[in-house]
Amino acid sequence: MRDSTTAQCVLFQDIFRKPIHARFDQAQASSDGGAIVLAAADRRLGLIDRLAARLHDPRDPVKRRHELRDLLAQRIFGLACGYEDANDASRLGDDPVHKLLLGRDPVAGEALASQPTLSRFENGFGRVELLAMSEALLETVLARRKARKVKRITVDLDVTDDPTHGAQQLSFFNGHYDTHCYLPLLAFLTFNGEPDQHLVAAMLRPGNAPTARGALAMLSRVLQRLQQHFPNARLLVRLDGGFAGPELLEFLDEVCVDYAVGLPGNAVLERLAEPFMAAVQLRSALTEQTEHDYHAGRYAAGTWDRERRVVIQAEVTRFPHREPRDNPRFVVTNLRLAPEKVYALYGQRGEIENRIKELHHGLAIDRTSCPRFLANQLRVLMTAAAFVLLQEVRRRAVGTRFHRAQAWTIREQLLKLGARVVVSARRIVLHLPANFPFVVPWRRVALAFGASSG
Repeated sequence: MRDSTTAQCVLFQDIFRKPIHARFDQAQASSDGGAIVLAAADRRLGLIDRLAARLHDPRDPVKRRHELRDLLAQRIFGLACGYEDANDASRLGDDPVHKLLLGRDPVAGEALASQPTLSRFENGFGRVELLAMSEALLETVLARRKARKVKRITVDLDVTDDPTHGAQQLSFFNGHYDTHCYLPLLAFLTFNGEPDQHLVAAMLRPGNAPTARGALAMLSRVLQRLQQHFPNARLLVRLDGGFAGPELLEFLDEVCVDYAVGLPGNAVLERLAEPFMAAVQLRSALTEQTEHDYHAGRYAAGTWDRERRVVIQAEVTRFPHREPRDNPRFVVTNLRLAPEKVYALYGQRGEIENRIKELHHGLAIDRTSCPRFLANQLRVLMTAAAFVLLQEVRRRAVGTRFHRAQAWTIREQLLKLGARVVVSARRIVLHLPANFPFVVPWRRVALAFGASSG
């Protein structure tokens, strides 16, 4: 088929009863008709306005065609809809729904920004502005929860890999991941034990960064804001063993928060676990099953300023047709709960892996292909903002199959909705498919945004 909006050809002549003609000639139509709920989510959160307010526009006001707020919104809404690159702008410039998302007339409004304009935008900011945007992202999520009663908040930090495939600045080979990459550091909050984890910080780091680099600064910023916004809430920090340095543990003790931090095994810890491992080994030999038990002791590494409580999971793991494996695990904590409860609480941090998968596979947070490192940091922040909007849509889908859906499911089944846009003097009408299979949950989400805030 020729690349033309009006060209046609006969398709599948030997399959259907009559010849099929395909014409790409619906000028005022979009494949993203359901995405108007993203604008409703942003209106409720005020996210894009907060982010844009942190940016300084050095351009001559007389010469600029697109405001910074519009450029930022275009990229964030595009990322949420699955358009990962600025190159997609060349195909979406006149999309009526995407113009509508920016508050423009979907038919007569000015076309969206081009790829070169968006690329200049992405490369136009320094560290100070990007840090201010990070603060705005955190403040938006906290403000959304401030009116609701919060008793407990759990803070989880984790690192993920972001493979690079070019000459990106500060991309280095990482032996653990066996590739050149960046190593973004992400922070999530869980309120009152709810099932969702909210992304509140995303810091791009060089590919050779140690796990703990930047963690203390990020934790300090997040915990300070939490204690300001929720002074009566109990805070718990969960981290894996790569973060367990003496400075971080001293900081957690100083700011008086609960913590459960994984510890890498060493000879001293293994000797501490020996009597418990012996009992589990005997039990596993009798049952021929994986067995484990939990205990607690006191431990201080040579670089620590004090002894701390360490929870030990003594485990023997068995696999079919393989020798059993001793698998002791260690968690340093100031919690006074029973050892098995501490370890169970620590183990729940694995749920953030699902959020990280959403960021990779649903929003392409690893599409950091700009040569300039800070431009890639901006892309990470915009991807985080798109994820926050999708989380708000998911929250509004309570009572439907989408309340626990992954980001890509929400996009493919609620946002990717064919629509013909008609503008009259009094209103804008989106003509949507009558046989749309998810019309009930989509309407519920849309009506939830139309109701009073809550």
